[in-house]
Amino acid sequence: MDLGNLISRDGILPLLKARSKKQVLQELSSQAEALTGLDQRDVFDTLLQRERLGSTGVGHGIAIPHGKISGLKQIIGLFARLDTPIDFDAIDDLPVDLIFVLLAPESAGADHLKALARTPCQRAEPKPRPHPNGGNRPGQKVVKTETGSPPPGQKCQRPAAARSFQESSGFSDR
Repeated sequence: MDLGNLISRDGILPLLKARSKKQVLQELSSQAEALTGLDQRDVFDTLLQRERLGSTGVGHGIAIPHGKISGLKQIIGLFARLDTPIDFDAIDDLPVDLIFVLLAPESAGADHLKALARTPCQRAEPKPRPHPNGGNRPGQKVVKTETGSPPPGQKCQRPAAARSFQESSGFSDR
């Protein structure tokens, strides 16, 4: 399952204006409704319920809210770049500006976990590098793209797909 097949053009929000985690989830739930016909409130409740289990802010400015939704026929993804990073209770306490939402049918079994596992990760190498949106973030490094889980002891960093989208769409500079 290729992540590129999960996100349609209408599932990409290049400069989402939101000031809180709740507002981000509401906006993305509304976009999911437009793409799938599902009720926005059902999508929002599912994502919010997952956030209550623990933040999906995985660090390095990235969040991956996800959940299973009744009535959905296939796994879909949405991608948003926020115009201003927000607090997302991420594991590294850094604000989030890149959000990838993954929604799966209730009958998907472990398929949504397989899709999550295919989220491109990058392995850090020892050279510091500026954050793609300008400025530096603590611990930011030059990266090499990897697919799947990072090696033991290393954390997932900015997905290559997110960086590639920023660069190719002209949204890499603010």
